Amino acid sequence: MSAPAFDPLPDLLIAVPVVIAACRAGAGLFRRLGQPPVIGEITLGILLGPSLLGWLSPSLQHWLFPPEVLPYIGALGNLGLLAFMFLVGLELDLSALRGHSRSAVAVSQASIALPLALGSLLALGMYGTFAPEGVGRLPFVLFIAVSMSITAFPVLARILSDRGMYTTRLGSLAMACAAVDDVTAWCLLAVVAAVGASGSLQDAAMTALWSVVFLVVMLWVVRPLLAKAAERASRAVESTVLVVLFTGLCLSAFVTDRIGIHALFGAFLFGVVTPRGSRTVEISAARMRAFTVPVLLPLFFVNTGLKTDIALLNGDPSQWLWAAAVLAAAAFGKWGGSTAAARLAGESWRDAMSIGALMNCRGLTELVALNLGLQLGVIGPSLFTILVLMALITTAVTSPALNWFRRVPVSDDPPEASAHSQNLPATSQPLPATSSHRPAQSSPSGV
Repeated sequence: MSAPAFDPLPDLLIAVPVVIAACRAGAGLFRRLGQPPVIGEITLGILLGPSLLGWLSPSLQHWLFPPEVLPYIGALGNLGLLAFMFLVGLELDLSALRGHSRSAVAVSQASIALPLALGSLLALGMYGTFAPEGVGRLPFVLFIAVSMSITAFPVLARILSDRGMYTTRLGSLAMACAAVDDVTAWCLLAVVAAVGASGSLQDAAMTALWSVVFLVVMLWVVRPLLAKAAERASRAVESTVLVVLFTGLCLSAFVTDRIGIHALFGAFLFGVVTPRGSRTVEISAARMRAFTVPVLLPLFFVNTGLKTDIALLNGDPSQWLWAAAVLAAAAFGKWGGSTAAARLAGESWRDAMSIGALMNCRGLTELVALNLGLQLGVIGPSLFTILVLMALITTAVTSPALNWFRRVPVSDDPPEASAHSQNLPATSQPLPATSSHRPAQSSPSGV
């Protein structure tokens, strides 16, 4: 007689509300401390894993998250992540580049180039210690380099909105830099995913070819069809539009997963090609966000936390030295590169350092990239833990650093930059008042 099939539902009915409540409590607590709520959600996800709960009470953690249930938690969390990536793509509007295109491109590329260079050098030294068995030097170095160069576009938008800086000149420039940075980083991650998932150069070339074909289809076929559909969406039932959007992001994610560049890229690209300005699309996206961000996305945080074990670093003191080196290279590369480029572009020291602090914010976007690297087998658990800690720390210092730079006068600002050092409204055309430019409403979790 065969054993009865395992039913995950009873365990999920305990684990899911515990995770949601814990992450909401963490988000609220850290928000009171002046931090983006995502810091609290990431922290609570780590604390529910082996780093704290599993260390204090392994039996309690095993009861709350039995091994048989973890795949289901991961699947639900990844589904929420795909919806979130769609929303990120929908909110990514390059109209913020108006009036700032040259400065934005210069700052964003410098904020990517320097971390890429430092990350590559660091990865070459880390390869023998941290690279999993069978992983080539090229995908390992590429992944570490790209992970150093990421900026969290949604978290940055929420920080600027909470501080009333979203429509200022500095805020517009920072958003433009982050938009260019985001597009570049996701393209680089797609390359890393293609190289990491392919067994040969021929496989990588075929993956790249199919990726280009898919991109062309999305831009030249799917996007016009969605635009035409959006024109008639006002006469459609809103629930139907929500179903179409969710189905579209799932199918797009499925295609990129089959191509070999991970499902999240398909969801992100579907969000990019979805037309903006349609009230029905905005309402449907808001409804999707209202459920996936507070309910499903915390499951992704705890799934990440269950893979993060700080105890892995305690066995060898050199691991903490590598962790310090990763943090220093990430912060210096991103913050230093952005600040130097902004200063050379004519910004005051105060504004340049503020832009550097904002571009150094990594947040959830970094966690997405790190989980991708772990899933592809490019990095192992120890390095995953180090990079998660780096993402948490660099995001946590953003708000305090911004408070300092906007409060303390900088004596060597040039006179002609004095207007820039104030939070004056942007002189360029303001951002359109669509849902994709309302981060306070569109990203209630601060991610």
